Amino acid sequence: MKFYDTLQLDPSIIKQKITVSETKREKLYYWNAMFLRSVLIVTFAIVFISLLSGIFGADNTPMAVAVFCILLGIRFVNFEYCVGDSLITLAVAMLILLLAPSMVVVIPPILLIPFHFISFFVLLFITTQRPEMGNGGLYSFAYIYLTGNPVMGESLIRRGLLALAGYLICGAILFLKHRNYHKSIRFHHVVQKFDVSKLVHLWQLRMALGVSLVLTMGQVFHIERFMWMGFACASLLSAYPYSSCTTTRFWQRIVGAIAGSCAFFVLYVTLPASFHPLMGPLGGLCLGFCVDYRYKTAMNCFGALMLGAGIYGIQEAVMLRIADTILGVTFGLIFALLFHKLAMLKYSFTPKTNP
Repeated sequence: MKFYDTLQLDPSIIKQKITVSETKREKLYYWNAMFLRSVLIVTFAIVFISLLSGIFGADNTPMAVAVFCILLGIRFVNFEYCVGDSLITLAVAMLILLLAPSMVVVIPPILLIPFHFISFFVLLFITTQRPEMGNGGLYSFAYIYLTGNPVMGESLIRRGLLALAGYLICGAILFLKHRNYHKSIRFHHVVQKFDVSKLVHLWQLRMALGVSLVLTMGQVFHIERFMWMGFACASLLSAYPYSSCTTTRFWQRIVGAIAGSCAFFVLYVTLPASFHPLMGPLGGLCLGFCVDYRYKTAMNCFGALMLGAGIYGIQEAVMLRIADTILGVTFGLIFALLFHKLAMLKYSFTPKTNP
């Protein structure tokens, strides 16, 4: 395998290769690949996001982050239907990410749940036919993050131009990488196959309803940084295959959030202020070595708290991160249990494992 091809591998696969390597030289080869992979991704993220933010405004950095995430994912994962239809649905996905966050600011609270549900379900349905590939988590992150950072007026126009630029970039990659796959499958074939007794569609419904409820709760009750609560809940519900039991990830998320927040706090108050801007990239760099969900959760705290500390101060940001995480996963745990019981009662089936 060429070194470039090794750089394209997921950290979990690289670590597996390290485990089975028989020589120190081979192990070092894979460790170097993992390190360089992480450095390249973080460097590219900084350059890409900074460039788009510089062009379209700092208030649109969240959209730049969303475009970056979609770009990374779309290189490897397609929508499981022909590229022509995929380009159309990618435009729909971008439109949802552009308009929905601003619309929920102005619509009446009573309409928040159905609006979030329809928007988010459509987003999942058109992009995530194979949740095990990670698309669901990627687009849910983008939706929640942008909902927590809405813009209006001129900023919304600039965000629209950024979404258009993101669509052209991601659409070009989608076409170049996946134009020869699933040629005979049209999007309407996917719609015709919708069946709530299939695991993937049951997962989509649970994910959409759960995220809709938790975001609405955060907005209606004016919970500070409610998107952190949304991330925690969505992370719990995004686990695939679909399962009624989310206890393991519930505890892992809490442990990871507490450990990551405490580690960030210690570094933040220990290091000179001139080093603080490096803590976000440090978390991203360490994330490239993480396979275990707890460690990923901990490292994700660094980027989030770097932004939160500038808004609330370090102590309040850490407390908010932990509190929102506990609220989000607790809601997700209870919701997952109730959803499963109601689904089984309503449809009286054993979910099908076929997609």
